[in-house]
Amino acid sequence: MLLGHDDGFLRDKGMKGYAHVTNNLYQGWEQYAIGGSMSPSIKSESNYFIAPKSGKKEVTWRNGIYEKSKPWNFYSVGDLFTNGASFFQSGRRGTARPNYTKEQSFKVGDAKSVKALTSSAGALKCSRTLRC
Repeated sequence: MLLGHDDGFLRDKGMKGYAHVTNNLYQGWEQYAIGGSMSPSIKSESNYFIAPKSGKKEVTWRNGIYEKSKPWNFYSVGDLFTNGASFFQSGRRGTARPNYTKEQSFKVGDAKSVKALTSSAGALKCSRTLRC
């Protein structure tokens, strides 16, 4: 999951900062599971990370140069890490907060339930008898 393209991409200049990534199953990534550019604030909450057997175990990736005036705020709350997966937290924990209205707020499931929550997620499996 890449939040932003790169610091030189004109359309990303308008990105304003906050992403709340929750209740996802990440497994078998090649470079990263969650990445960002343009100094985003990312709160990873109750996600399940299963690192690949070989290769990169680090979950996060940052594109661009870290600027002290625009700190990267990547932090993890209640995530589950297996097979050596790790999360590099940066910035001040808790500084990235949603500005949800009452209608936008939602209950976050426990990371242990993510496999069950996502068991039917993904692309449709199409066949000759099932048109997509």
